[in-house]
Amino acid sequence: MPNVKSAEKRLRQNEKRRERNRNAKAKMRTVVKKATKEVAGGDASAAKAAVSEACKTLDKTAQKGIIHKKTAARKKSRLMKSMNSKKA
Repeated sequence: MPNVKSAEKRLRQNEKRRERNRNAKAKMRTVVKKATKEVAGGDASAAKAAVSEACKTLDKTAQKGIIHKKTAARKKSRLMKSMNSKKA
């Protein structure tokens, strides 16, 4: 446990941020999983909407620094690629 007041505050801040990041990451994973399921399902309009939502969420988490921007780009690229291959 911290002995200094500033260290105690830092501990509280880190805990809040950790919880916020965990929630954002969990939401991101859920949305990406849902989009993947929709793409595999076959309904083109639902898949397009789900992928759009996933891209938006990935961009937000990358912007906040929760995930790296290139990780977000890679995930978005793979989602788009799978959606387009199912269309063809």
